[in-house]
Amino acid sequence: MASDPLAWLVSLEGVPSAYAAVRDGIDVMLRDRGLRRTSPETTAESLLRGAHASAVLEGSGSTLAEVREGRGDEVAQDAVRLSTELLSLAPLMDRSPAQALARMHALAASSLPDDLRGRPRGDESAARLRDIATLLTKPTEAPALLVAALIHAELITAAPFASHNGVVARAAERLVLVARGVDEKSLVVPEAGHLALRAAYESNLVGYGEGGAAGMHAWVLYAAEAFAAGAEASPLRRSAD
Repeated sequence: MASDPLAWLVSLEGVPSAYAAVRDGIDVMLRDRGLRRTSPETTAESLLRGAHASAVLEGSGSTLAEVREGRGDEVAQDAVRLSTELLSLAPLMDRSPAQALARMHALAASSLPDDLRGRPRGDESAARLRDIATLLTKPTEAPALLVAALIHAELITAAPFASHNGVVARAAERLVLVARGVDEKSLVVPEAGHLALRAAYESNLVGYGEGGAAGMHAWVLYAAEAFAAGAEASPLRRSAD
């Protein structure tokens, strides 16, 4: 694909094999453990675990048990609110990703004034958000997992919204996997993968934000590990702590 904007990244050392391996692992888990006993409750549990992990990465001190009981702190409640509506946005993520991202922020940032919810912080942030949305509309042969990882890192480093950028970025990563058919029932918990690898997660985001091919290469290799950890955190693999 001559115009593929991600072709150079897919060709970097270790990237094709890392993403092929993690996709195979996810496919095996979903096929062997999921199809016969997947229920809406299993999806809901996956989304809850993801919301909790994302909230902790955003600074929440709530436990999973507290979040499950509806007693989480404000950050956790914001993440849960977004998670409950997230899958309904999958069609919009395909058709109009900028609108989907704006809606995701509006859901998460309920405490902000109306004129800040779902809106970029300024002209520069609006331009960055459009660029990120364009990544989701351009044809590419890159694995959907890699596209999801890039959208995540771009949203974190661009920080286009006045708050909740991390919560939105991690939810967007999950939603790309749903919209692109990797995990249509959203049973993988990528947020928990990032939490389990928190030190590497945060350091690789710093490297990505500093710019350059090396930082992007390191991020996408890290993200493949995080997706594998997210698959291990699925309700199909283990019960909640």
